[in-house]
Amino acid sequence: MFFTIPTLLTWARIAAIPLILGVYQGPWDMATKNIAATAMFVLFALTDWLDGWLARRLNQTSAFGAFLDPVADKFLVCACLLVLLEQGRVGSLVALVIIGREIAISALREWMAQIGASRSVAVHMLGKLKTVSQMVAIPFLLYDGRLFGVIDTRLWGTGLIWIASVLTIWSMVYYLRKALPEIRAKAR
Repeated sequence: MFFTIPTLLTWARIAAIPLILGVYQGPWDMATKNIAATAMFVLFALTDWLDGWLARRLNQTSAFGAFLDPVADKFLVCACLLVLLEQGRVGSLVALVIIGREIAISALREWMAQIGASRSVAVHMLGKLKTVSQMVAIPFLLYDGRLFGVIDTRLWGTGLIWIASVLTIWSMVYYLRKALPEIRAKAR
């Protein structure tokens, strides 16, 4: 099921990465770059919801789609964090915590799947909260201005990305604790 509509939407999120990165290499002024990158991020982040909804609605769920969906999300978030780091809108500690956790938990899930214990690291509400806070923080930080002349998006984005960082660590500890009994059992 490589070419279903839901899977194509997931692929579109991956294809969006060079587009968002490319915006900041263009000749436009920074405000235009920020608006373009924000609009693209929001559009492609919405495809995350849409592809899942369509997969269920059209009965086009697949193991490949279930694998690719979180990979696309992680690529998109990590690429945007690197842009924000380069622009001086997030600190290296925040970027390292979020990107490092994504790598560590992905590796843990892969290993747990290999030993037949993937249920112990199934997605939990903490992970979902982390994702939501990231998906709101990132466009605020990309926009980097006053929304509707009132909302300081850098201030709100910074607060939310720090909340995401705390949730990132908390969810990683949660997943590691859930996996620990299986790890201990297999290490014997």
